[in-house]
Amino acid sequence: MPQSYDDVAPRYDAVMRPLERWFLERWRAELLAELPPDARILEVGAGTGLNFEFYSPGAVGVAIEPSFEMLRIANHKPRPDRLALAQSFAEKLPFQDDSFDAAFASLVFCTIESPEAAFAELRRVVRSGGTVVLLDHVRPDGLMGPVFDLLNKIIVPLWGDHVNRQTAKTARAAGLEVLRIQKRGLGIFNLITCRV
Repeated sequence: MPQSYDDVAPRYDAVMRPLERWFLERWRAELLAELPPDARILEVGAGTGLNFEFYSPGAVGVAIEPSFEMLRIANHKPRPDRLALAQSFAEKLPFQDDSFDAAFASLVFCTIESPEAAFAELRRVVRSGGTVVLLDHVRPDGLMGPVFDLLNKIIVPLWGDHVNRQTAKTARAAGLEVLRIQKRGLGIFNLITCRV
């Protein structure tokens, strides 16, 4: 059984630090730059708050995270004054319909139990015409795809991380309009911009 994020939380930032320096910090900044200005924002899977530094100072919204320990660490990091934190799962959001103008997630849809349910919830809580932006690792095209299918059989039982999800395809099937897919790192990472 994979470790829970509560167990991983104390070491998460240290493990991620080399990847952040190498490329993730830049990609996180690009992710948040895709959000419309002055939007009421929902961050799905805030983790330990690694995205907070890339929010505009006047940002308004909510950052959710299912792990209590990850959320506890995030709560001690600087963030915009009007960004609230809440413990919640992506598949069952505690918000009314059309509560947000935009939503985003980074490195989340690879680990959540039901991407389909999470996309249905995003369609519900983000207003029609709103923006959903995702940064995630996905199943690459071409010859690497079957390799990632094989790796998935090993990695999911160990870490609960799916390396062969086709997130843009799942978003389309859930009724989101995929406007743009920016492929990074041999197509293993995608920055996906959608409209509700």
